[in-house]
Parts: sequence; C-alpha cells; structure tokens
Amino acid sequence: MFKRVQKVLLTFLLITVAAAVKGQEVYVHVSNTDLYEFLDELANMRVIELNTAVKPYSRMMVAQKLHEADEKRTTLNKRQQGDLDFYLRDFNKELKADKNFSRRTDLFYYKDSLFSFTLNPILGLTYYTNDTGSFYHRWNGAEFHSYIGKNFGFYASLRDNHETRRLSDPAYLNQASASNYKADTQGGGDYDEVRGGLTYSWSWGSLGIVKDHFVWGDNEHGANIFSGHQPSFTQIRFHMNPVKWFDFNYVHGWLVSNVLDSSRSYYNGQSVRIIMQPKYVAANLFTFKPWSKLSASIGNSIVYSDQSVNPAYLVPFFFYKTVDHSLSSAGSNFLGQNSQMFFNISSYHVKNAHLYLSVFIDEIALGRAMDSKKQTNFVSAKIGGKISNILNKNISLAAEYTRTNPGAYRHYLLSATYASSDYNMGHYLGENSQEIYVGVTAHPIPKATVKLSYTLAQKGQEYNYSGSSRDTIGNGMGNPFIDFLWWQSSDLAVSASYQILNDCWLYAGLNLSNNEGEENSLDRYTMPYMRGKKTTISFGANIGF
Repeated sequence: MFKRVQKVLLTFLLITVAAAVKGQEVYVHVSNTDLYEFLDELANMRVIELNTAVKPYSRMMVAQKLHEADEKRTTLNKRQQGDLDFYLRDFNKELKADKNFSRRTDLFYYKDSLFSFTLNPILGLTYYTNDTGSFYHRWNGAEFHSYIGKNFGFYASLRDNHETRRLSDPAYLNQASASNYKADTQGGGDYDEVRGGLTYSWSWGSLGIVKDHFVWGDNEHGANIFSGHQPSFTQIRFHMNPVKWFDFNYVHGWLVSNVLDSSRSYYNGQSVRIIMQPKYVAANLFTFKPWSKLSASIGNSIVYSDQSVNPAYLVPFFFYKTVDHSLSSAGSNFLGQNSQMFFNISSYHVKNAHLYLSVFIDEIALGRAMDSKKQTNFVSAKIGGKISNILNKNISLAAEYTRTNPGAYRHYLLSATYASSDYNMGHYLGENSQEIYVGVTAHPIPKATVKLSYTLAQKGQEYNYSGSSRDTIGNGMGNPFIDFLWWQSSDLAVSASYQILNDCWLYAGLNLSNNEGEENSLDRYTMPYMRGKKTTISFGANIGF
C-alpha cells in the first residue's frame, strides 16, 4: 500500500510540473559578447528587464526578451531593428512551432512536436603580431543543442585548441581564456575544451548538471564575484523565479585543486598514479526587485576540500559560514573551508543608463569592518555604469573602477583557495590591485561593432598569509594597499567586428600597451611577448564559440 501511495504521489508531482512548463533551458555562452551587449542596450532603454548580475542566460530567456523587444519595435532605431531581426533568425527557433520562418543557416537543424536538434561547426583563428614576432590561436570542433518534450534541454560543445605561444597562465594578469594545456611545443600549447549539460525546467525554475562557465556580478571588464575566468568545471545549477520581484540562483561545483593527495597516489608499474585532493564550491545569490528599476542581490559561497561532497552544502539556501561552524570541531580552523559573502546593486533609474556596485567580501570580520586603520577585511569592490544611445542611439559609454584589498581571494590552505585549476575565480587582477576602465562602443550598421577602450591596471605585492589572526597582520594595522607599485599595465585598444552570419565573425584590433614593473613581477604577471611597450595588431575569424 505504501509503495502504491508513493507511485501516485510521484505521478501527481510529475503531471503537475509538466503542466506548468515554461520552457527548456540551454545556455548562451558568456563569450557571445555581441548578443549580451545588445540585450544590455535594450535593458538600458527600458525595453526589457534583466537580472544582469547573473550570466549566462538561457536561449529560451533570450528568445522571450527578443520577442518583448519585437513587440516594442517602434521604440527602436533602424540599426537596433536590424540587429533584432538578425538575432530572431536564430532565437525564433525557441518560439516558433515549426520551421516556417526566416531562419539562420545551420549545418543541421531538425524540429518536430517532440524533439528539436541543432548542430553547427566550430572553427576559428586569431593572428597576432608585434615586434617580438607573430603568433596565433586556432580552434576547431562542433556544438549542438537540443530539446525533448517541454521540459528537457541538453547541449554540448567540443573544441580542440592550438596556440603557437601560450596566451594564458594562472599567473598572467590578462583575460585570455583560461586553459589546461596538455602539450608544450616551443613555448606554445594544445588544450581541449568541452562544455555542455542536461537541464530540466518548469514554469518557475530549472535544475541542471552542466560543465560550463558562469559569471556573477555586474561588470564591463571582468566581474569580481565569479568572473568565469577559470577553465569550465562541472556543477549543479538551480534557478528559480517564482515571482517577478525575486530571483534565486545556486551552484555547487567540482573544482580542480591541483594539490597532491599523497596518501592516495601510488606507484603503478613503471609510472606513478597521481591523485589530487577533492575540492568543491557552493554558492547562492538572492536577487530582490523592490522597484522595477532597481535590483539588489546578496549571497554567499564556500570553497571546501579534503572531504567528499557534504550534503549540507547541497542545500541551496544556507549561509555556509554558519554551516561550517556547526560542522567543525571546537577550536579547529584547519578543516579546509573558505567562506565568502557578496552583494550586487543594479539601477536603471536614469533612462538609457545602467549603474551598478558589486562587492566581494572574503572571510569578513564584522567587528573590524568599520575600523579605517585596519585593512583586515579582504574586500574587492567594483563601481561602474554604462550609458547607451548617446547622440544617435548607436553609441555607448562605459566606465568602472575596481579595487581589491590585500588578502582577497587568498587562503592559507592550498586546497581551499578561491580558484580552480589554479586560476582565480574572482577578479582577474587578484589581491592588492586596482583598475580603471573606460570604453566607447559604436554600432554604425546592424551586426557591426567598433570599440575604443583604455585600461589602467595596477598591482602591489602579494603578502604572505598564514591564516593567523588578522590582529597580527601588518602589526595590527593591516597590510597597506599598493604602497609600492610592483606591476602596471596600460592599454589603449581599438577593435572592429562584423557578424556575417549568426555566430560567424570577422574582426581586427590594435593594442598600444605598456606592461612594466619589478623584474620578477613583470616576468610573472605578463606574457613574454607583451612585456614593455608593444604595438600589437590582431585579426581573425570564427564560427561558433
């Protein structure tokens, strides 16, 4: 009898959820910056509403926002209408019941009442040249996304990458795609990148297991909560939006520690089987919209290690620092838990403008938070804004400032750092740094983008942090913020791109950069072929991401 009751309840639950389906979810990768910037522009104009603090967006959500904009077409200028029509050629596949509409070119596309499937190639080449020589990055592969019924979505992409000179490294202070290289060829390297996932959606939420990137925190030039800078990692994602004024996001991820577990590693014949310490992250973000033009987000995260997955961190709504205290033995501070808090405020009160503040707090000590003489709270703060539709509605201006205090994103246990594969998950400059970014973007015609930007990045020394009491750090006065400039980078960049077909680009760029600093820090933080004053020309083309 009990089993029958269970079956009836389960059947009722499945029927109820299926009847309330809103749409399946597969994600638009955060590297599709042209699309995300177009959506930002529509949000700045108040044509649509977005929670810009959390990316990526799902294809279904993008389709719905484009449809909302289409219903307000008369508020858009000619260029914006052209871009809208261009993107609808792709995302109408989520909204239209059949294939009878002006549709993008795909390698293969199939759709019926139950099943849809899209397959496309991935191919790209970016070529660089400056006075150190020439080098390039090429990649190739394939990607697909698919829906089954009204609930399930799944997607995958695989690309093989080759760089004649390595563009990324955990120590490099740039925003090149982070890579786990598998081979070294005269200073270059090869790596594979696989992304994808399986999701189940209903009217007010979704649940999925994916291996992908995600970004938390409003930004124009690198987020300071979760930047998505590290190689993609496997994660459970939960999202719910039960009412218009509340949005919730949760992630539990399997990180790469790169810390040897000597007790589990062993000699296997003629080789050594290397096993690394397990490492995980759990994070949540509560977003509230008290008014239509304002959203406030608050959340927390914990990086934990040296144990298996802890069920307590699978509960999406917990404050994880308190959970850590309840799980730890009295007086024990070395169990591998590293907790953080963060918040994000986003305002659209000024029409055509988006203003935001994003703050990351690493192991906050509330009792010292208001003591201006002690920089013992490890904080990263970003403030910025973007104005759209300047002059002829096709020009935007963005500016932001980021400051990260000493100690932020650091931890005394190597297996519990705020990093995966040794790449910092927060702001790309790391601790004891600041950045000023200003950018102007113009869209002269549909599908075309021209950008001019200036970036000044500065970094002081990275202090030793053993995990001792913050009262003893810097003789009780805290470590000073950039008291001595160890590294500095200034970059004036201009770039132009044109999207020939959906997800098919031609682009070119010119960078006038000057990377300087102490000898050791310059060698560590800057790629060998970008040290000193450089004029770098780049150009390329790609299909897919």
